[in-house]
Amino acid sequence: MKQYKLLTPGPLTTTEAVKREMLFDRCTWDDDYKQITQKIRTDLLKLAHAENDDYTVVLMQGSGTFTVESVMTSAFSKEDKALIITNGAYGERMVKIANYIGIKHTHYAVAYNEYPKEAEIRNLLSLDNEITHIVMVHCETTTGILNPIEMIANVAKETNKTLIIDAMSSFGGMEIDIPALGIDFLISSANKCIQGVPGFGFVIAKREKIISCKGNARSLSLDLYDQWVVMDKDGKWRYTSPTHVVAAFGKSLDELDTEGGIPAREQRYRNNNQLLRKRMKAIGFDTYISEDKQSPIITSFIYPNDQFSFQAFYDYMKEHGFVIYPGKLTDEDTFRMGNIGEIYEEDINRLCDIIENYLGVKA
Repeated sequence: MKQYKLLTPGPLTTTEAVKREMLFDRCTWDDDYKQITQKIRTDLLKLAHAENDDYTVVLMQGSGTFTVESVMTSAFSKEDKALIITNGAYGERMVKIANYIGIKHTHYAVAYNEYPKEAEIRNLLSLDNEITHIVMVHCETTTGILNPIEMIANVAKETNKTLIIDAMSSFGGMEIDIPALGIDFLISSANKCIQGVPGFGFVIAKREKIISCKGNARSLSLDLYDQWVVMDKDGKWRYTSPTHVVAAFGKSLDELDTEGGIPAREQRYRNNNQLLRKRMKAIGFDTYISEDKQSPIITSFIYPNDQFSFQAFYDYMKEHGFVIYPGKLTDEDTFRMGNIGEIYEEDINRLCDIIENYLGVKA
């Protein structure tokens, strides 16, 4: 199989060292393996600027959506009600989860290229005193928009609501001070900005909030509280864990530290993104999200003309060493390019040279 660079929001291109960690078989009951789990939990707390006395970390098998659902099924009692704020497909997926589980909720949706409005959120909360939780995606990978997490956090604090943030595509690639923001549950995944491989997600949660989850879960395997109780003793997972993936993630955390931590990685991602958007603009591709709302993670580009064939473009890019993402919009023809993972300025320049040649910008 031909090797290529993944310009996606995860899975993404990983280092050779991370891949090598998966060549060794580990036992889920072994103390050495459980120590890897415990080190991961400790390292994630540090990245979140959180102290062990106030916050804790739970790892959960499955994709990021599994982990989102584990929080949704565990953090809500039958009496609780959510305000779910959406401007993309991944927020809407949380609405779908709420419908499946039977969580009472109000859905506040705005256009995919717009921010939720503070005044409208406050109005919804003032009109419905049953709402106990606010739920939102930070970086909506549907478009690449970066939602105003500080504003939402302030509203949650002032109205005494439990705050659940899906930071799947932002945590590890952007500084998020969880205690300062007052986030109660932050959800992310191994195969995003920390640059591991798919197989599990993680939750950084206030201890008092996770304790209050006891008995809420509508699912055995996704019970966040039970997973935490077992894991918090010595690093043991309740059920069979993705051992190879966990070891690879431990290595990816070490590499993040070597790179200079989140500040250095965020700067690399921002440089990648700015270069990508600048060069794509010069080639003839406009972005769907305005620059002031754009995340440094992934960008949606609008088709340059009616004759543009995404499939032909995709095939050409893959043949030349890059894999991109189709769009996820219904009202606009777009495709997406991520710039996280083991991607550097030289990769972005090579990518854009290939696109120029494809479109005939250069002879």
